[in-house]
Amino acid sequence: MDARQNLIDELESTIANSEVHQRADVLRRITDLFATGSNGFSHEQVELFDDIMCRLVDEIETSARATYGQRLVDMGKAPKNLVRTLASDDAIEVAGPLLSQCEQIDEATLVENAKTKSQDHLLAISRRYSIGEAVTDVLVERGDQKVALSAAANPGAKFSEFGFSTLVKRSENDADLAMRVWSRHDISRQHLLQLFADSSESVRRKIQSGDRRNADLVKELIAEAADRLQEKSRESSAKYAMAREQVTALQKTGDLGEGPLLEFARKGKFDETALTLSMMSQLPIGVVERAIVHKSSEQIVVIAKAVGLSWITTKAVLMIRSGTKGMSAHDLGQSLANFNKLKPETAEKAIKFYRMRERAATPVSK
Repeated sequence: MDARQNLIDELESTIANSEVHQRADVLRRITDLFATGSNGFSHEQVELFDDIMCRLVDEIETSARATYGQRLVDMGKAPKNLVRTLASDDAIEVAGPLLSQCEQIDEATLVENAKTKSQDHLLAISRRYSIGEAVTDVLVERGDQKVALSAAANPGAKFSEFGFSTLVKRSENDADLAMRVWSRHDISRQHLLQLFADSSESVRRKIQSGDRRNADLVKELIAEAADRLQEKSRESSAKYAMAREQVTALQKTGDLGEGPLLEFARKGKFDETALTLSMMSQLPIGVVERAIVHKSSEQIVVIAKAVGLSWITTKAVLMIRSGTKGMSAHDLGQSLANFNKLKPETAEKAIKFYRMRERAATPVSK
């Protein structure tokens, strides 16, 4: 302990005497001491090392801080305030290795960095081995394309409802991001449908522009593939099977109606809501699913008006696709105006047209 105390005394003396040229060397020596004896230090001693190291780091040049930050990553264990200080450095060469590799950084520090630092800082965070939802929420909302692509491609990143909704929204005109999001194993069926509904037109245009001679054939194949994918997604979903059983039971007892629909929608239960609206409108489930996830609210307003739903229930259904932040006041106001303006008899005619179109598109079994 005498050697340790002597080194600490020397460090305090160096700081007090403003011997800046000595500080990088003293920092290296104190770090060596901490690395070799940290397991035997008390909590108070660790805090002392933390305070002293932070004071020294503030006084050394950027290149020295960068070298030191990489050493902390390689060391695997370091005082928490020191890690936080270097991870929050404005210089990406200092903060980058820690943000992308150091497991000691707490989530609050990652969130704060994601909210306030440069896109390079966000990119470093997006490459971590694992990332929580609170962090990815900020990355996908504030990050540029490189950050969004990196986060979406990271198998260790977890996304909230808002995170996935934001990624899907950003994928509308970004084929690369759409493919990254589409390939995630943890994306829900609802978001897959929403992603396809929102980006299929841009993907279709891209394919057709590359093969103009077979544009019509390509268009048919894409539409057919979409229907098959949607059906396969339902068939393989245990959650959908449970929802269908519940909704069918309500229908058999005569209890299926606006009340259960409102409850399902308010709870964000996509499958139950789609099934209930499908049975009430006598439209195929695929049509209703696509209407719910479509970026335009027009079809849902038409279906709701045709089956006599109130605006409260219609709004709840519309809110399912909008993520945790809800619809904008403008979009909600426009949907309400359309709902109030639409006459029930006009909506019923539109529903009949939807049914005829689906029957015409369905191959006749031989």
